[in-house]
Amino acid sequence: MTTPTTTNEPTAASSVRSPLFDGPFEGSERAAELIARIGDFLQGELDALVREEGIDHEHSPAKAVLQRVWRRSHELGFYGMTLPTAMGGLGLSLLDHVLIKESIYASGSPLAPHVFGELSGPPRVGALARHATPMQLANFIVPVAQAEKAICFALTEAEAGSDPGALQTQARLEGDSYVLNGRKRFISGSPFADYAVLMASTSDSPERREISAFFVDLHQAGVVVVSGYKTMAGQSTTGDIVLSDCRVPATHLIGAPGRGLALALGRITVNRLLHCPGMVGLATVALKDARDYARTRRQFGRPIAEFQAIQHSLADMATQLAAARALMISTARQLDAGGDARADASMAKLFCSESAFRIADAAVQIHGGEGIVQGRRVEFLFRMLRMYRVLTGTSEIQKNIIARELLGEAP
Repeated sequence: MTTPTTTNEPTAASSVRSPLFDGPFEGSERAAELIARIGDFLQGELDALVREEGIDHEHSPAKAVLQRVWRRSHELGFYGMTLPTAMGGLGLSLLDHVLIKESIYASGSPLAPHVFGELSGPPRVGALARHATPMQLANFIVPVAQAEKAICFALTEAEAGSDPGALQTQARLEGDSYVLNGRKRFISGSPFADYAVLMASTSDSPERREISAFFVDLHQAGVVVVSGYKTMAGQSTTGDIVLSDCRVPATHLIGAPGRGLALALGRITVNRLLHCPGMVGLATVALKDARDYARTRRQFGRPIAEFQAIQHSLADMATQLAAARALMISTARQLDAGGDARADASMAKLFCSESAFRIADAAVQIHGGEGIVQGRRVEFLFRMLRMYRVLTGTSEIQKNIIARELLGEAP
């Protein structure tokens, strides 16, 4: 049976094991060693920082605190490990990347997304390196890769979520600059980003969208980041980017005009898969918390873990987790082998998000009244894993893609 792998107690490659079941580690020795080192970082320095700053899943750390995390992670060799090797990355296989990310999220740390800089760091720019000019590399990509600056990816709009071709943000060429107007919505990492990779239409006709990509300095005139709202996740890591006659040098255009959507979607199959380890890791935390609570919570004179109803619920949770994880790992291996895994990646995103939410829902049920109290980790996990069914392509969008691949229809 394929089982979850996390970092609770590894000190060497051979000791990496699941916290729930015994089983072999599926990745390379290098990945196992990295998981052990990152586990030490999470359980040592970052746990101390969480206590020192009073960080939890409900409250976002200040940007200065995040910068400390990014810079220290970079010093330790973790922050840019997923970048291309030419930019200092480690040349990890996709399978190793997935397993390392899973272990980070399975730690339960509220700083888990910041070890790799997932919201605002290297994962946002690695795929753009081959399209960037030398100036763009020096001014935007390298500072992000070295944890000196933060960047977000701005595509979504209120009327153009799952239909990026309907975006309304306009970029009008005037001399040697583009003038940008529009509003981006639900942009992860924008409240603490310095730059954005931002999509806008460069077409003169409102009937036709010619989507182009730009590097935009979020501190320049004509740009405001509105971040006064929270999502179900609690933390204020999401905001809107409002552009009002924002002048962006034409040299900040990424690639050719009209190629922005291709840049945005160029790694979409891989990106869909790369959301799965976060969900699987968080679901592992939910299952562990439910198991541990069932062992200690007593009703009618004995632990509730002795009741068959609770045992069956835990068994169902563990089975769903194992199945989701197996699909994730299988898809990673297929992509590493050069296979066309478009349908598989959508299946993985669909199944992992739906299964992870069911696991969180069952974890709340096992906790009973304690499970619905704000501040309980299991209650946060319920909200967070509910969001994943919407984020980065809803479950319905994934089903559309799977059906299209199954029926052989043109994209």
